[in-house]
Amino acid sequence: MGTHVIKMPDIGEGIAEVELSQWHVKVGDIVVEDQVLADVMTDKAMVDIPSPVHGKVIALGGQPGEVMAVGSVLISIEVEGAGNVKESAQPAPVKEAPMAAVKVEAVAESKPAAAPAPKAAVCQGPMVAREADERPLASPAVRKHALDLGIQLRLVRGTGPAGRILHEDLEAYLAQGQSNASAPVAAAYAQRTDEQQIPVIGMRRKIAQRMQDATQRAAHFSYVEEIDVTAVEELRAHLNEKHGATRGKLTLLPFLVRALVVALRDFPQMNARYDDEAQVITRLGAVHVGVATQSDVGLMVPVVRHAEARSLWDSATEIARLASAARNGKASRDELSGSTITLTSLGALGGIVSTPVLNLPEVAIVGVNKIVERPMVIKGQIVIRKMMNLSSSFDHRVVDGMDAALFIQAIRGLLEQPATLFVE
Repeated sequence: MGTHVIKMPDIGEGIAEVELSQWHVKVGDIVVEDQVLADVMTDKAMVDIPSPVHGKVIALGGQPGEVMAVGSVLISIEVEGAGNVKESAQPAPVKEAPMAAVKVEAVAESKPAAAPAPKAAVCQGPMVAREADERPLASPAVRKHALDLGIQLRLVRGTGPAGRILHEDLEAYLAQGQSNASAPVAAAYAQRTDEQQIPVIGMRRKIAQRMQDATQRAAHFSYVEEIDVTAVEELRAHLNEKHGATRGKLTLLPFLVRALVVALRDFPQMNARYDDEAQVITRLGAVHVGVATQSDVGLMVPVVRHAEARSLWDSATEIARLASAARNGKASRDELSGSTITLTSLGALGGIVSTPVLNLPEVAIVGVNKIVERPMVIKGQIVIRKMMNLSSSFDHRVVDGMDAALFIQAIRGLLEQPATLFVE
């Protein structure tokens, strides 16, 4: 028998060290050629380390969260053959899950209130074998639905792709719980004294570092404006009814992207990057809109390039494509870099007000809150209108408060009179 030593590969781009993010094997496991052994994290991407041989794992060279130098011993595998030690340090293929740009809007795990709601008493469906800190796969809408129902997502069995929890799974869980309504529920009220320490490693560490860096370096200030989106929502519904079957359905996001593009013509200082070390502001003619997207590994910001040259449907198609790629871990590095201004939204979880964190080196980020119907007074009459807040943040080192307010007011005017979005 011999020992095959795999060293931390040189991934390129001048990277001297990487973070060991996760092991996929343990000592004693039998591995086969091309089986993924570990994930490592660079500043830009998650990288798979595959096995070049068949054999048995006899030693691991580090622990998750450890920063390892290129060329250091990653793993040792016992192989059949001569007893000499072989070394392998060939570059590993990149897994398309690059690191996320920083945002504070990552959706937190939905949890029931400390005092269970009345509906929670019937949520006694079959337990699913998940760890307490494991984050089940589910969309923000499903998480909100579960929160409203008083359901802990980690207890629900998902039937969607990769075990994703669907709305139908929540209904099935409720139905099973109602059939077991007579089961004891005392455990739900038992006191707990357990604690759990969760290391901040991998993608979460990178997001935390970028977030801290952004808040320390930039002079953030936020501005919130209320917008009447009744007219643009009516236009969206009309276009979907007329063209949805042939061109695809439109969400509000393409209209917001269009509003950004038009407003930036008068406020080019918002479409800029600030190099605070060189003390240089670069204003860009091209509008590359980053669209913050929640994925299973953290918040990513795929980029809609040259939004200024795209129609509503072109923007909608590109947003949908990029969001799908980010959520499935298939977005490339180029698709996750190069934005000039960012648009962020929590969708159904949008809340009333948020304070987005800048995506450095950008100087502006526009945050979208949820749409609600409210009575409004228009020309002395009380009418029901669809209202939405824009909660946006700016770098006060570059952007003055008045300019920021005027910029958001311009977006407001465009959305409240949507025909102006298309008047050249």
